[in-house]
Amino acid sequence: MTQTLGELTQALLDQAMRAGADAADAIAVDGTSVSIDVREGALEHAERSEGVDIGLRVLIGKRQATVSASDTRPETLATMAERAVAMARLAPEDPFAGLADPAQLIATTDSTTLDLFDPSEPPSPEALKQDALRAEAAARRIAGISKVEASAAYGARRVHLAATNGFSGGYRRTDRMTSAVAIAGEGTGMERDYCGESRIYGADLPDPEEIGRRAAERTVARLGARKPKTGASPILYDERVSSSLIGHLLAAINGSAIARGASWLRDAMDEPVLPEGLSLVEDPHRPRTAASRLFDAEGIATRKAALVQDGRLMEWVLDLGTARKLGLETNGHAARGVSSAPSPSVTNVELTQGNRTRDELMREMGTGLLVTSMIGASINPTTGDYSRGANGFWVENGEIAYPVNECTIAGNLREMLRTLVPANDARTYLSRVVPSLLIEGMTVAGE
Repeated sequence: MTQTLGELTQALLDQAMRAGADAADAIAVDGTSVSIDVREGALEHAERSEGVDIGLRVLIGKRQATVSASDTRPETLATMAERAVAMARLAPEDPFAGLADPAQLIATTDSTTLDLFDPSEPPSPEALKQDALRAEAAARRIAGISKVEASAAYGARRVHLAATNGFSGGYRRTDRMTSAVAIAGEGTGMERDYCGESRIYGADLPDPEEIGRRAAERTVARLGARKPKTGASPILYDERVSSSLIGHLLAAINGSAIARGASWLRDAMDEPVLPEGLSLVEDPHRPRTAASRLFDAEGIATRKAALVQDGRLMEWVLDLGTARKLGLETNGHAARGVSSAPSPSVTNVELTQGNRTRDELMREMGTGLLVTSMIGASINPTTGDYSRGANGFWVENGEIAYPVNECTIAGNLREMLRTLVPANDARTYLSRVVPSLLIEGMTVAGE
């Protein structure tokens, strides 16, 4: 492809206007990825992909349509524009659809300060294979492990967005990953667990041996798991799974859910949703963090803000459409793919950490369930009723007594989040910085 992504999006916009659109925005994404899987000390699977994907949204009055393709030939761009315009003319009116006013657009789109692109030489397939083999070998050295699958991958991509209101901006991003899945035991007593790490910069990754060892140790610790007794119990969410609770909170304050009235927090603005003293802060400008972005998918500047401040809900997560529907101003949360129109989404969030370790919270809990992995979900978005399958460890007298599996934990998210107690063990390099969380009074369904 001889065109830059900026030139490609502009060509899409030009075609849309020639086809009869009143306004349009476009996105182009190109990238390369390499992934290597190993098993039994040998290559199991290797995959390399590269290509360009493009998306176009056109607006005719208050009607809109979106089309996408992975072909950048001029005739394809013309066909895309014609089809999008034809679709938009038949679409129902959306009174809240539309591009940003030029005065709302970010002044500069230089994203280099976010440090999202590793400029070092990309790893070769052989280097990735060696990383995976090292992780596998480390896991196999742990007694009791019978099988290991390990993977290593690298990806690099560029994204560019443009619109007929004058916005044009893009960024580059890389990521490097190593993971291992270990299996122990036999038959119905077989257990498995994993460890996976991903970073923007390959140099920031833990050694493959550490990743393999963690996967194996977690697996061996699960051997002999059984169902816990049914009853009411405190639950300690391990840091590996605790961010799922905050994910339910974020879903409940998403502008799309609020605009539909389909959220258990729809009437909770400026009301307590977390314990006093806890805040949930979004910072889209954290360097070397996967979800960081200087501007959103509608060209609006992103900003650091407390979604929850001292326990009280302060903001909805809004894009232009949901903000208009609610009679508010967008706060720069639009995200989109090549085949979809913008919708609200968060970037990096961080929950206030506590001053105690997970083990100290476990001792405070006394008797209860430490959850380390979860299966499936049944969440009522309107009431907040919550039910999930869980695995982990039963705790007695503040110490792990035995591993458990095949149980269900249930409660109501509004009540659960109002009583949570955070530990101090969050991984600060993740997009969701959430420590282990202790919650009182949930229902455990086991034997």
